[in-house]
Amino acid sequence: MIRLSSLTLRHGPEPLIEEADATVYPGNKVGLIGPNGCGKTSLFNLLLGRLSADAGEVEVPDDWVIGHMAQEIGDLDRPLIEYVTDGDKALRRAQAEVTRAEASGDGHAIATAHGHMEQADGYTARARAASLLAGLGFASETEDQPLKAFSGGWRIRASLAQALMCPSDLLLLDEPTNHLDMETVVWLEEWLKRYEGTLILISHDRDFIDTVVDSVIHIEHRKLNTYTGGYTDFERQRAEALMLQQAQFEKQQRQIAHMQKFIDRFRAKASKAKAAQSRIKAMERMEKLAPAHADSPFDFSFREPPRAGNPLVSLEDVDLGYGETVVLSDLSRSLAPGDRIGLLGLNGAGKSTLVRALAGELDPMAGTIQSSRGLAIGYFAQHQLEQLHPASSPLDHLRWLAPDEPEQPLRDFLGGFAFHGDMAVNPVAPLSGGEKARLVLALLVWNRPNLLLLDEPTNHLDLDMRHALTVALQTFEGAVVIVSHDRYLLNNTVESYWLVADGGLSAFKGDLSDYRRWLAEQQNPRQAERSAGDGEEPARKSRKDIRRAEAEQRARLKPLYDRVKKALAGLEQVNEKLAALEVELARPELYEAEEKARLQALLAEQSEYRKSQQALEDEWAEAEQALEEAQDSCP
Repeated sequence: MIRLSSLTLRHGPEPLIEEADATVYPGNKVGLIGPNGCGKTSLFNLLLGRLSADAGEVEVPDDWVIGHMAQEIGDLDRPLIEYVTDGDKALRRAQAEVTRAEASGDGHAIATAHGHMEQADGYTARARAASLLAGLGFASETEDQPLKAFSGGWRIRASLAQALMCPSDLLLLDEPTNHLDMETVVWLEEWLKRYEGTLILISHDRDFIDTVVDSVIHIEHRKLNTYTGGYTDFERQRAEALMLQQAQFEKQQRQIAHMQKFIDRFRAKASKAKAAQSRIKAMERMEKLAPAHADSPFDFSFREPPRAGNPLVSLEDVDLGYGETVVLSDLSRSLAPGDRIGLLGLNGAGKSTLVRALAGELDPMAGTIQSSRGLAIGYFAQHQLEQLHPASSPLDHLRWLAPDEPEQPLRDFLGGFAFHGDMAVNPVAPLSGGEKARLVLALLVWNRPNLLLLDEPTNHLDLDMRHALTVALQTFEGAVVIVSHDRYLLNNTVESYWLVADGGLSAFKGDLSDYRRWLAEQQNPRQAERSAGDGEEPARKSRKDIRRAEAEQRARLKPLYDRVKKALAGLEQVNEKLAALEVELARPELYEAEEKARLQALLAEQSEYRKSQQALEDEWAEAEQALEEAQDSCP
């Protein structure tokens, strides 16, 4: 077993872990969690022998083989499959023994060496390595390519494959799901559930932790606190403890009040009833779970977005791709205000390509993409982290967006993203990936978008920040399109899914459980065909049939879109008239005796416009409801 007794670990003058105790038994699968910078990676380095304890004792069995993800790859010319096979040190020793024995010509030594080779499963090594690479998304034709041919994200996958290749007694995995897509995360979950050794993993993916581990060690206040069960169990147990500290709930109550404001505002409107119900459900979940994050350093919400036309964005017969290569074709779909869409699809299917096109960063190869008047896009993608100005501070970045805003409100806003004190005014260059992601999100939130496009927003974010983002998205009143392998985020923020597959885009009827079954069918298509009935080939619509159906659908929906657009335009005109009247009615001289007739006329005009405003709001709500029902009834 692993035993940590009265452990103290320092980073500089301050201890990361102080007088802490923990025990991990053989075969345990443990999730190591805590905020960024609390000492999780340092604890891994301690177990690997790279660090020494400043005080206390660390006991790890001497004969245990430890597998872990390499942080750096030295020889980038090494073929991918050879690098992965290097993870099995016993195999490499056996292969070296065979080479030496055969060179010596000693028959007995050759027989012994081949026996050791068989014990190390050496004759199945390439097949085992290839299976790991396939599970992690590598194409078979890339197995013999050098590591330098792969991007940083794929090299991380290669390091993960090498760690899994090691026949270990203890497996240490630090953020293994970063840079993985959902289907690869699912594959890794299944692999780790079958793993027979002791597992300790650092992860900020709560569903992944829930699926894989049987206990959690939480680093908090420099102590190691052990909880039984997965992340949800940890959250519940810790929440029960925090229930005794009522002051910790103040932040949560503000979040609930913000959500309740949305519910009260839209519960009575037919077009928004569905959205209000989803917020009610989200609030019920939050009331159970939020206490575990009551002391989170993050506290932010999206401000009310500006009004925009419907649809926000529409695609008509769009082809997308790069150079001469078409990635997606014949896309005809639209986004309405309030839509909350999760994009699903296999790695490389084109999800990020679609998001880039919606963001205006990729022009269509064919067809048209139309944006509504008043559209304000907030786009988050990993490449934007590299577009931050290294020598400038978080405060500088925000000042560029709000040059006329006083400094204190800007500092207060950045404080909600845990940029306090010197951190707000120091250069961003030394910031970690998670801190840069927080800054990009902060800048995005400040701009008050009415359409959020989020491409893997949780990479590098810790659990507290992921929770804060989830809560903020639950109360966001605009439209959302999300690509993410974080299933908790998707389950709690989106209401429907689009599937990117086979070079096209379609509505996905179901939830993430249904998508998991779809993934299984893709991996075993013959079984899927047999389940379609009597061994017959399942019916497939041709692309021409799909385009015809989509054209008919657009024709059916156009009068409803026009009705919504007309009501919204009329409402905007009335609101402008009312705003002008309010300015006029605010003039002090209007309330003199000689202006009485003028005042009465203006008040009467205001009353009429308010009646028109109410009628147009009712018409807009009814039109939205009719459009929503028509869209729901479409196949």
